[in-house]
Parts: sequence; C-alpha cells; structure tokens
Amino acid sequence: MNMPAASVGLMVRRERHHRMEKRRVLLVGSGGREHALAMALTRDQRVELHTAPGNPGTAQLGTNHAVGAADVAGLLALANELDVHLVVVGPEAPLCDGLVDALGQRPCFGPVAAHAALEGSKSFAKEAMQAAGVPTAEHVIVRRAGALGDALDRFSGAPWVIKQDGLAGGKGVLVTEDREKAEAFALSAVATAGSVVIEAFLPGEEASMLVLMDASGYRCLPASQDHKRVGEGDEGPNTGGMGAYCPAPVVTPEVQAKVESRIVGPMHAHLCAQEQPYRGVLYVGLMIDQRGDPYVVEFNVRFGDPECQVTMPLLGDHALDWFTAVAQDNLAQVMHSIEESALLTVVLASEGYPSSAVTGRIIEGLNANEVTHTGHGRAWVNMAGLKLDADANPISSGGRVLSVTGMSDSLQGAADLAYARLSSLALEGAHYRRDIGARAGVQHPDIN
Repeated sequence: MNMPAASVGLMVRRERHHRMEKRRVLLVGSGGREHALAMALTRDQRVELHTAPGNPGTAQLGTNHAVGAADVAGLLALANELDVHLVVVGPEAPLCDGLVDALGQRPCFGPVAAHAALEGSKSFAKEAMQAAGVPTAEHVIVRRAGALGDALDRFSGAPWVIKQDGLAGGKGVLVTEDREKAEAFALSAVATAGSVVIEAFLPGEEASMLVLMDASGYRCLPASQDHKRVGEGDEGPNTGGMGAYCPAPVVTPEVQAKVESRIVGPMHAHLCAQEQPYRGVLYVGLMIDQRGDPYVVEFNVRFGDPECQVTMPLLGDHALDWFTAVAQDNLAQVMHSIEESALLTVVLASEGYPSSAVTGRIIEGLNANEVTHTGHGRAWVNMAGLKLDADANPISSGGRVLSVTGMSDSLQGAADLAYARLSSLALEGAHYRRDIGARAGVQHPDIN
C-alpha cells in the first residue's frame, strides 16, 4: 500500500525526533581518562553530559557539578536530581565503595562492589583467577608478618614482586632484588591492609586489554601498552602512567586468540556465574612471555589512564550505544565496528612528579576554552591535573597535568602528531617521556 507523502514526511520527522532525543549522562571523575570519556560520549549529538566533579576540559563538553568522585551519597543524589539515563564511572574508588549498588536500577556502566574487589583486593583477584583457571604468576597470600620470611624464601633467586592488597593508584607494587626493601614494603602492606601478595617474577612484555563485558557477552578492544616508569628506557619509580599507544604489536592475532580463550572467556563465565553479572570494562593487565603465552598481571575494573585516551577514539560516534548496552546486558546486540587507527599519547607531568609535584604554574600554549575534536590525522589535549585561575588561565593542579594524543594510520604518524602538539605547550619544570612507543618501533629523533 502506498502511503501519502504527508504521512511519510511525518514519519521521517518523528524518526529524526526519536534519534535526537537527549540522553542525560552522568560521568564520574576528574582526570584525563574522564576528559577522554567525555569526548567520546559527546560525539553522539544525543548526549547531554554532566560530569562530577569534572575538569576544564569536561566543562566545555557539558556541565560540571561540584560533587567529588568519592562522595557516593552526593553522586546518588545528583543522579536522582538530574534523572540521568546512564551513569558512567571513571575511577575505581567509587566502584569499590558501592556507587553502582547504591544506584539500584538506574543503568550504570561499571561493576558492583563485589566485582570491583578484583581491583580493590589483590588477594581477592588472585583467588578469582584461580577459580576461573586463568594463568597468572605463582603466588602466596601472606596475612601474618611471621609467615613473610618463608614466602620471600620461596621466590628468592629473581626479583621479588610485592603487591599491596588494596587501592594504591597504580603505585602499590614493588619489584626489587633487595630483600630488605621487599620485607619492609611487605610488612607495611600487611600492617595497612591485613595481607600482601608475594608472587614469582614474570619475564616478558606487558600489554593491556580493555574488555567491555556484561551478562550477554564481551568485546575486546584493541590491545595497548602503557609506560609506567617515570623515565626513558623504563627507568625510575612507577607512576600512574606516562604514556600509551594502541594497537600494541606484541599482541599478535595468535596472542589475541590465547588471551580470549585462556583469560577473557573463562573470566567472563566466572563473573557471570555470580549473583550479579559483571557490567562495565574489565582491564586485563597482561605479561606476554617469549613463547607468546599470556599471563594476567592484574585486573582493574575501569578504563586505564592513559590507556583510555588511546582506545576511546576507536569507538567512533558510538560510545553511548556501547556503554548503554553494557549497562542493560545488551552488549551482544551491538553491531558497531571498531575503527582501525593507531593512537599514541604522551603525559605532561609537573616538576617533582611522582614523589612531590609542584603545582600552581601557568600552562602556556593551551586554550582551555577550546572544545577538542578527535579524528584521524589529528592531535588533541586531554586535561587532567589542571584548573583555571581567576583570569581563565590554565594552572597546573596535580602531578599528571595533561596528555597529548595523536591519531594516524601508523604509530609513527601518531607519535609525530602528538609530540609536535606537545612541543607547542610550556609548563615550567614539567617533564615527559620522549620514548613512548619505542618498543613498537617508533623512532624518536630527540633521543636516537
């Protein structure tokens, strides 16, 4: 049956109205990761973004609210007041503190506290890996100071790997050949958290895989590689992350298949067999040995920072669809493809970071009021530890101030874009690594 032209026009207008219906999203967090998530979400024109507490970058993409990421009661009240359609949780602390549990039936991208313990407790994570049959380092969970000596003896002959049992902002791991340092760190961890994990040293190359997961299935995003040490050549103390790139060549198709069959698949089955399924992103920290066999170094229950910066642009305009589907156990129904591009990000850190960051200095070359658009062949800034002064000048306010990301058809092209943009910025005393991506063959004229 042919329909009148007027009726067809009415249907088209209704369909357009439906497609453009605003979706209120509450994004929790204030770092570079959250700015990257905000940029990804707002590529969908339906998104009305609210961020708590946010930063100057997220403020240009929506509305910031003065509610801290650790204020579970305040976040719950804000979500109810705004009547948001979706909550996206950036950092791990509110997940471990039960924000998702408190939200009840409101759709949320992030796991409940029972699953967030995969990051909040190293011993819980090891027990979950064992239950799921996931390959990881041989280990001992020490809960009494008196048992520490035997555990250290068991793993002597190689660097000791000591993991604090609790949230530590990416800095709760000590790898050392000095027994005194190992013992002191472990004793402090037992006194603070009640237990410590001591494990065998795993040689190989690290990589990270971000996995979207819900009751219906999972989707692995392209693997990335983070740079944790503060100095070039992976020297110096651990940090929250000094840069990252994606894809990571060490995760070949063969390695990818092993990761999915030996790690992601078994963990998905294990987590979905619990009282509530896992809904959110599972960060799988990997060690790939010389045979190409993957082992789990750690699980996190949120997007890594800066891994988030080099993976979110690959979702194109569909981050809202992905996150909403996960929150509603509909991930298996999402048919969007993942973009094929290379990305590399470099973190600009304050003087003294990671031990004692000097803050309060003006960042030159950064227009804090500019709305950033990602895209192939471009470089952009994700704001993190910075704020605006009374004259709207960007001022450093944290250790990791910002990250600059380049996106191209090759890692070399992405690196060239990122470092070129970084060279236009100036912050007194600041430092950054000049060798991000070197393990993947990226050439760095400044240090080669």
